[in-house]
Amino acid sequence: MFDVLTLGTATRDVFLTSPLFKIVRDPEHLERLGFPTGEAQCFALGGKLEVGKPILTIGGGAANSAITFARQGLKAAALIKIGDDDNGQAVLNDFKKEGVTAIAHRDKETGTAYSVILLSPSGERTILNYRGASEFLKKADIAFSKIKSRWAYVSPGRIHLEVIQTLLRNLKKNRTLVAMNPSKYYIQLGLKRFKPILDKLDVVIMNREEASYLTRIKYEDEKRIFKKFDELANCLAIMTEGSKGVLVSDGKTVYKAGTYKEKRVVDRTGAGDAFGSGFVASLALSSKKKDYHSCMYDPSVIESAIKLGSANAASVVEKIGAEAGILTKKEFEKEYRFKNLPIHLEHLL
Repeated sequence: MFDVLTLGTATRDVFLTSPLFKIVRDPEHLERLGFPTGEAQCFALGGKLEVGKPILTIGGGAANSAITFARQGLKAAALIKIGDDDNGQAVLNDFKKEGVTAIAHRDKETGTAYSVILLSPSGERTILNYRGASEFLKKADIAFSKIKSRWAYVSPGRIHLEVIQTLLRNLKKNRTLVAMNPSKYYIQLGLKRFKPILDKLDVVIMNREEASYLTRIKYEDEKRIFKKFDELANCLAIMTEGSKGVLVSDGKTVYKAGTYKEKRVVDRTGAGDAFGSGFVASLALSSKKKDYHSCMYDPSVIESAIKLGSANAASVVEKIGAEAGILTKKEFEKEYRFKNLPIHLEHLL
């Protein structure tokens, strides 16, 4: 029996840095050329650019979150699909080093998911992404007898809806508590198709834009968004707001928090995974001491979860890659700057 089982994507990532990666801002012209943000990361076409030493690491939602859980002292496993290649072996080697049990199906035809991340000097990035084997996980690939866990943390990428539904049904039969950080792919399925999944969640985590899109409620109307989630599912609902912080609703109260001050922002890759997995790690640690359902709505438990999630995210953006800055239990407890984070409570009327 595991404390936490993660399921979703695992990737091999390479980070490239260069002062020659330039950020160009020209909304008037770039939007017409297919750049909706009005910004682009540019370098000379046909040129030969000098880059810094490539930094190879492991990424993907299932991998990043599993490492958070393991570093917090929880017995963690990751259900993933990787290629039968060197990159897949790198994922397995990393898990072994971190004490994560890999429940991995190896695909002999499709390679391991792979990303090239171009980092500008300001920390902004462009990601070249090969989705690879991760998104082709099938029901036949899963050894259901091996996925017994108190908690599950789902970051599904583009894994087929039917596969995730089957997994959730199996987990709930075993009384597993489920948290999900749905991908853009799942958000865009729409509320009607996503509702059967929401019914099985104990925690749902998404950013505010995604929550607004899914509920069809204006971005600014946070209380109506949370009330809609309460109608749809009986779970903790979390909306992240990047550098602005996070909002959490337990159905009666909204908890609002900012962020811990970063020493410096180097790379924002994996910040969302770091917050979500840190939040759930704190819940999982609390529920080891007493029955989860008796403590889930305890304000002190929710506030502790916000603090660990926020600290984990702040630490991750200070280093290159989604994994390097993930906090250990000792680091979180010992670092003074993580002692206090103002959290404001409002009634959800």
